[in-house]
Amino acid sequence: MSRRNKLLKFAEILAFPNVFEVLGEYSPNPSLSGERGKPVEMKGNWNTNYFKNNNPITLELACGKGDYTIGLARMYPDRNFIGVDIKGNRIWRGAKTALEEKLDNVAFLRTRIEQIDHFFAKDEVSEIWITFPDPFLNKESRRLTALPFLKLYQKFLKMEGIVHLKTDSAELYEYTVEASLPNQDIFEMIYQNADIYKDKLILKELELKTFYEKKHLANGKKITYVQCKLR
Repeated sequence: MSRRNKLLKFAEILAFPNVFEVLGEYSPNPSLSGERGKPVEMKGNWNTNYFKNNNPITLELACGKGDYTIGLARMYPDRNFIGVDIKGNRIWRGAKTALEEKLDNVAFLRTRIEQIDHFFAKDEVSEIWITFPDPFLNKESRRLTALPFLKLYQKFLKMEGIVHLKTDSAELYEYTVEASLPNQDIFEMIYQNADIYKDKLILKELELKTFYEKKHLANGKKITYVQCKLR
C-alpha cells in the first residue's frame, strides 16, 4: 500500500464513529479519542455509551482487517463485538464494512494489546478471540497466549470467560497447550485440535475464515484451535 493511501485511510478513520484511537501509545496512562479526535472515557462504559444495550461483549485481538469481528457480528446480532489492533490502516477496512452494513454491534479499538486493560473494566468482557496472530517465534513473551497476557485479560474478562485461539502456527498452538499444564490456577484447557477441518467443527464460529486463513489453507497448512477458560 502506498504512503498516500495510508494517509487517506488514517484521515478517513478519524471521522468513523465506530473507531476509538489510543492517545499516548507508549504512555503508562493512555487515553482514548473517539469520532474526530474527541477525548472519551470508555472503560466500563462500552455498553452504556456506545452500544446502548447490555449485550455481552466479545473482543477480537490482533483483528487485522476485522474479518472475524465482522463475521461474528453478522452471526450474532444480539452480541457486541470489538476488534482490537494497532494498525489503523487494517482497522479501516473492518470499520468501513461495519458502517456500510449498518452493523451497530461493532466497534474497533486501535491500541497496543499490552495497554488493553486501560480501556476495559472488571467483568466488562465475556469472551476473547485471537485469530491468526503473529506467533513471535523468536520471542515467546510477546505471544498473545503468554502468561503475562492471560493475566492481563483476567483484569476485564468475566469469571470463567473463554479465550479462543485459532492459528496456523503449530509452534503457537503447542506453546499454548503446553503452558496450560503448569498454570492451571490461571487457565483451564477446555478443547484443543491440531487440525480442525479433519473432523466436524465443534463451533459454528469456526466456519468463519479470515483473509490469512484462506491463504494458509490454499498453501496446504493445517488450522489449529484452542479453547481455554480463565479462572
